[in-house]
Amino acid sequence: MKKYKITLIPGDGTGPDVIRAARIVLDAANVGIEWDVVDAGEGVIEEYGTPLPDHVLDSIRRNKIALKGPLTTPIGTGFRSVNVALRKKLDLFANVRPARSLPAVKTRYEDVDIIVVRENTEDLYAGIEHMVGKDAAESIKIITRAGSERIVRFAFEYARREGRKKVTAVHKANIMKCTDGLFLDVARQIAKEYTDIEFEDRIVDACSMKIVQRPEELDVLVMPNLYGDILSDICAGLIGGLGVAPGANIGTDYAVFEPVHGSAPKYTGMDKVNPLATILSGVMMLKHLGEKDAADRVMKAIDEVLTEGKYLTYDLGGSAKSSEMGKAIAEKL
Repeated sequence: MKKYKITLIPGDGTGPDVIRAARIVLDAANVGIEWDVVDAGEGVIEEYGTPLPDHVLDSIRRNKIALKGPLTTPIGTGFRSVNVALRKKLDLFANVRPARSLPAVKTRYEDVDIIVVRENTEDLYAGIEHMVGKDAAESIKIITRAGSERIVRFAFEYARREGRKKVTAVHKANIMKCTDGLFLDVARQIAKEYTDIEFEDRIVDACSMKIVQRPEELDVLVMPNLYGDILSDICAGLIGGLGVAPGANIGTDYAVFEPVHGSAPKYTGMDKVNPLATILSGVMMLKHLGEKDAADRVMKAIDEVLTEGKYLTYDLGGSAKSSEMGKAIAEKL
């Protein structure tokens, strides 16, 4: 059996609980994972003087792949966001967030299946801003050809690998003709190389309306950083919220898989929050490793547990603990 050494970052707050549940499931998938457990976040500042110690980055660089729980960014430190710092230091330029309807998760929508691919390193979200005197503030929006090319190409390659039919570039090029205009121009040029995949572009406000009106008409969406931050949460809302929304930050050399929800400190150690977002991030990780059969088996097990309804956490209408839900999915495997 092939062996995989994978960095495991439990995280803060409810992170250790959801990571524990995900680990139960992934170990049951039996693909030869060996975990390299390292700690980051608010809980390690006293010991290391930083929420992101060098040994955490060294572990990811060594293993290439990481699964992490949510991290708390402490107030008053030099970090604007531990997650953003992680993406920058490892050049994780692509944020991937699938939104897929799950059985027994009641929402206003059915059969949603959208993948949001978000550029992760530039645009307004990079936070390059300053005060102009005392009464004005200025933020700089940077879109580069290189950054646009690699995220759009990533989206097409991801679509092809996942058997998707269409890629939609999301922008505001009608107003921001230089920045978003450059992004759109690059997207149109690269689309010509992928004749097997349909391409379209949508203005971000019109796309927002389309998501909530007819999500079934959308497939893979690719967009600059800030739009991706917003639209990925809208898509998560269609399928039941952040508790069932997995995510990945992927670069040329490294990939970090994580739930997109926060650390929810008030539930620390209570073993009660929904672990599905973390388990589904693990499914994404299995696919990334080329273990498609294992990923499909885990998804089937998740669907069976949700359909039976016996081991659901409180947010899904049940009373099961995080670990109990993880064990139920593992038993189906």
